[in-house]
Amino acid sequence: MADAVNLLDRPVYGFGQVDRILGLTPGTGRRWIDGYKRGAREFAPVVRPSATGDESVTWGEFVETRLLSEYRDSGVPLIRMRPTILRLREELGTLYPLASARTWLVPEGRELVAEIQEQVGLESRLRLVVRNSQGVFDWSDEARDFSESAEWTSVGDGAELRSLRPVASIEEVHIDPLRSFGEPVVRGVRTEIIAELVRAGDSPAMIADLYELPVSVVNAAVRYELVRANVA
Repeated sequence: MADAVNLLDRPVYGFGQVDRILGLTPGTGRRWIDGYKRGAREFAPVVRPSATGDESVTWGEFVETRLLSEYRDSGVPLIRMRPTILRLREELGTLYPLASARTWLVPEGRELVAEIQEQVGLESRLRLVVRNSQGVFDWSDEARDFSESAEWTSVGDGAELRSLRPVASIEEVHIDPLRSFGEPVVRGVRTEIIAELVRAGDSPAMIADLYELPVSVVNAAVRYELVRANVA
């Protein structure tokens, strides 16, 4: 399968926007994507091969950060995932191995991840692939949540990751890098706009009528905004 490199390379976000959308503590997206310094010590990025200082975040970098966000409460520093990502990048020949169709859509990808995890000694709490009760390689709970939030589109003889749900369990909220500047939306309406209207005193029914949406979809947008705010 071939990756949709053009879409993954597309600059879409700033670091602050990444933190806001994914409910990360301010500054987390920058640290994961481009590394950071603490005193005289430098910490390499998890997402980028090396620090670039580029303030723009590509769709591919956002997708990989979305996956990393599933592990934020693991208790293990996410920098420990860097060797696995570096090896996957080399083996797959792609800048974004965690956003690659060859990782997620073919069994060989899962097997490759499992093999590399073992070779680098990745801690169990950060593993993407685990053995299930039948002893077969399967995605971890975190990786499965990410995988279920991803929507792929066929492109030539391959596929591209075209959209994501920022919270896997809220099916109505989607992120598409080519629409609404990559902001979370429900049927084309930005969730933050709906949340602002609710805070201003408008009822979900009134908002639903205004945007011609089911009330359930309006409630889903508000639920996402509450989840995002409570996680950050």
